[in-house]
Amino acid sequence: MKKKLSALLAGVFITGISTSAVLCSDVQMNIPKSKEFRIERSMSPEAMACIECHKKQHPGIFSDWAASRHAGANITCYDCHAAEAHDPDVSQSHFKEYEANDTKYGQKKYMVPVSAVVTPKDCSRCHPDEAMQYSKSKHANTLEIIWKIDPWLNDGMNSDFERVNGCYHCHGTILKLKDKELDPTTWPNVGVGRLNLDGSKGSCTSCHTRHRFSVMEARKPQACGQCHLGPDHPQIEIFTESKHGDIYDAFGDEYNWTAAPGTWSPGVDFRGPTCASCHMSGAGSVMTSHDVTERLSWELQAPLTIRPEDFKPLPAQTNWQEERTKMQEICMQCHGKRWTESHYSQMDQTIKEYNEVYFKPAKAKLDELYAKGLLDKTRFFDEPLEVEYYELWHHEGRRARMGAAMMAPDYSWWHGFYECKKRFNTFMEEANHLIETGEKSYKAENYPNATGSTTKPPEIFKQ
Repeated sequence: MKKKLSALLAGVFITGISTSAVLCSDVQMNIPKSKEFRIERSMSPEAMACIECHKKQHPGIFSDWAASRHAGANITCYDCHAAEAHDPDVSQSHFKEYEANDTKYGQKKYMVPVSAVVTPKDCSRCHPDEAMQYSKSKHANTLEIIWKIDPWLNDGMNSDFERVNGCYHCHGTILKLKDKELDPTTWPNVGVGRLNLDGSKGSCTSCHTRHRFSVMEARKPQACGQCHLGPDHPQIEIFTESKHGDIYDAFGDEYNWTAAPGTWSPGVDFRGPTCASCHMSGAGSVMTSHDVTERLSWELQAPLTIRPEDFKPLPAQTNWQEERTKMQEICMQCHGKRWTESHYSQMDQTIKEYNEVYFKPAKAKLDELYAKGLLDKTRFFDEPLEVEYYELWHHEGRRARMGAAMMAPDYSWWHGFYECKKRFNTFMEEANHLIETGEKSYKAENYPNATGSTTKPPEIFKQ
């Protein structure tokens, strides 16, 4: 009896183990697997070779791309980076045989000419309107602009590497080759005015960073704040102080950042505007544009505030009154007509006072010093009064005007006109002293690192 009971219990125990094993096996089979990007139909073998290689070699790049809208539309590495073998920007180190170990297509070898640099010309194959609009903007042409007006470049007052690590990171480099590869003094660079080897200007990844190319990212003010910050163009700080920035800080997490281009609407997708929603996005009857210099009725960054069509380095091809009407329509998506027009009236008066009270008298006094030989006009920045004059308009004057335009009172007054007054008085006192005594200004003969080239780049000015 005991033997039968033992045998029965043993059978139950073994059966239980077997049942548990089956159950465990079933449970294991139903556990979700980690997500994997699947290569689907319509991708060329070359494209699949790119993906399989970069998935291993550069998982960060692959992950960014796999999460992008491009990936969802089967736009691959090869679609953007593909080049002709004779193109000047082909990567020679990449132009060799790569093996694609793929069980579906078998082992194959490909000669794949690609360029590391994806340019607006490349992007224009799918985004022609955006590329065309961008090409007309001051962003795309900023290298030409600064070489026309900037004393740091034209007088060689900074070194070539100070320019590479400073000016050119935002404004862009002139891409060049060295030993058949991209010259490290010009690359990497995503400056908005970069001159590319295919002749196009700019870099879309200045705002839509690779390889996600996110519309959401470009709509947020931080995208613009990469370059528009600091003492001479503090737009991101001004925005942060303004009511618009305050609303963004409070409610930005609730904005619909991923709305399709052309549909991003105030009051529906966002409560308060960002840089992009005012200067680029469509609203009402105003169309979306990648020309950020539209909708402007003043050149607030210029020494003397002028209309955009009067800006000689790159005159606007539009009428400032028409552009002001566009911007006011953007404003009136959230504000009344009286509010909007009154804001512009205040801004216009602020600009008039800056021009007449501060800039014009200072410029006349500087010209008098040059005419009387009390300042040396050979180079800029090597005499103290030149620096005082420069910072009056380039720092304090810009902050005063931009603060008024973007409704940041602290920047318009304490960082703006208050500092203008101090700078103006110091400048005038020293200038009048030199005129009265006939003394020449101190001049820094050994100006540090004033070694930069003063030759205007032929790549820009031959165009």
